[in-house]
Amino acid sequence: MADEAQAPPAEGAPPAEGEAAPPAEGEGEAAPAEPTEPIKHSYTLFYFNVKALAEPLRYLFAYGAIEYEDVRVTRDEWPALKPTMPMGQMPVLEVDGKRVHQSISMARFLAKTVGLCGATPWEDLQIDIVVDTINDFRLKIAVVSYEPEDEIKEKKLVTLNAEVIPFYLEKLEQTVKDNDGHLALGKLTWADVYFAGITDYMNYMVKRDLLEPYPALRGVVDAINALEPIKAWIEKRPVTEV
Repeated sequence: MADEAQAPPAEGAPPAEGEAAPPAEGEGEAAPAEPTEPIKHSYTLFYFNVKALAEPLRYLFAYGAIEYEDVRVTRDEWPALKPTMPMGQMPVLEVDGKRVHQSISMARFLAKTVGLCGATPWEDLQIDIVVDTINDFRLKIAVVSYEPEDEIKEKKLVTLNAEVIPFYLEKLEQTVKDNDGHLALGKLTWADVYFAGITDYMNYMVKRDLLEPYPALRGVVDAINALEPIKAWIEKRPVTEV
């Protein structure tokens, strides 16, 4: 019968064809590995002396207790430094002497480093969707905030305040309600940290507290800012308008 169990080979019998002989006593046993020091990387963050696009990165550094150099470039220093940056802009992150740009990509990299990403590609997609949505929202605010023509800006502000801001914040508010007080996966992820880190900048651009009518979103920011490592960062960081 196909399912019939076979008797084990007699003790001391030679191995069957195709089977490896068991190692002799003391053979094949690997020597215990020498303990190794964890690899320590060097990080330098380049940005202006403002929160803005770099603050989510600083939040992630703080959360993970990662040491880094926070280089705050002055307006006078920037013209000479600009040609040395990958795309002539900041923020820029230097890791072990190699410089990279794109603030969202840098935030995702740090999130992986500190364990705030998803456990599967699908979970990472859920986080990325929220972060990209927040960034889309920020860009729509920025287009109006940095409009140089006053007359055009006033017209854009009408649409921004009446349509764009309520649309995005109502959607994000519901997202938090659907995720047990978080922006993704029903737990703490880098989406929460990113949103908390970028909120001051968005408030600065619209000249008001965007989250006042949105208690669930306010709860996300308050919870992140209350985390001990981030709270300590907020208490010691340079005071800036934006």
